[in-house]
Amino acid sequence: MLSAGEFTNHLSRPEPSIPRVLTILSFVLEKLVARNNGLIDDLTQPLDGLSCGSAGIGKSLNPFHGVRAPSISIPKYLERLYKYTDCSPSCFVVGYVYIDRLVHKHPDSLVLSLNVHRLLVTSIMVASKMLDDVHYNNAFYAKVGGVSNAELNRLEVEFLFLLDFRVTVSSRVFESYCFLLEKEMILNGGACQTIERSLVPITDMADVPELSENTQTSPSLTQIMD
Repeated sequence: MLSAGEFTNHLSRPEPSIPRVLTILSFVLEKLVARNNGLIDDLTQPLDGLSCGSAGIGKSLNPFHGVRAPSISIPKYLERLYKYTDCSPSCFVVGYVYIDRLVHKHPDSLVLSLNVHRLLVTSIMVASKMLDDVHYNNAFYAKVGGVSNAELNRLEVEFLFLLDFRVTVSSRVFESYCFLLEKEMILNGGACQTIERSLVPITDMADVPELSENTQTSPSLTQIMD
């Protein structure tokens, strides 16, 4: 593991090109979140003067919930994670594998606009630790992700226990998820795109603009500050 202070400043480095996996994953996640948000809205609509409520929805993902949905979009958030952490594109696929495992293990829990950003920064950070030869520490990921270091430490522990520490992904499983993500894009009218596996260089913590955090009991991610 590497801390941000161990790297030289790369301000002169050209902007990294956005890998296709981010476009595909953004598309799939936005569709999933929109569907689940709609389901929650339906459950909370009054019926004959009575509220249906959402008591049937599991509480497993509650630690990842913010008090309101972040104003930064899923695509922009994924781009931010890629740009400043420089984890390999494969980490985004493996992070999605983790989230998919989590919701299958806890099927009454939903990925929503209130929790998807925290799930992403946590899952991608864990994936980077598993895949990449060098990676940033939790403090750096917290700054990039717009949460406190203490909160990200707590979310990592919650995440690992929810997964029963099943963080190994075989090459067969990895390839099957790449195929499924690519197929989902095509079936929904998107362009035919292939997910990359390439590695990219690393940046310095000083290059990362602040992503302000809300200091309420359950802080929410907000848009990137200029």
